[in-house]
Amino acid sequence: MPVVSSFYWIKIAIFYSDHNPPHFHVVYWEYKAIILIKTLEVYDWKLPNRALKMVNEWAEKNQDKLLEDWNLAIEHKVLNYIDPLI
Repeated sequence: MPVVSSFYWIKIAIFYSDHNPPHFHVVYWEYKAIILIKTLEVYDWKLPNRALKMVNEWAEKNQDKLLEDWNLAIEHKVLNYIDPLI
């Protein structure tokens, strides 16, 4: 799992050769979610509300960087680490 950021036990990953639309994966303990990058719509999720709020706050600040990493993943290039939520 190519982790592009991690904070408060939340891991954010973008997979190489993943399907469209551009999205990222969230793993928080046994919980998971998929969030669309362009709209920040939660596509498939089972996360506690508190964790989801933190991910949304982080994603809003890093939407451009997430899309850049998505494009790098499609090209099978090294992804950039994105600063965590502080």
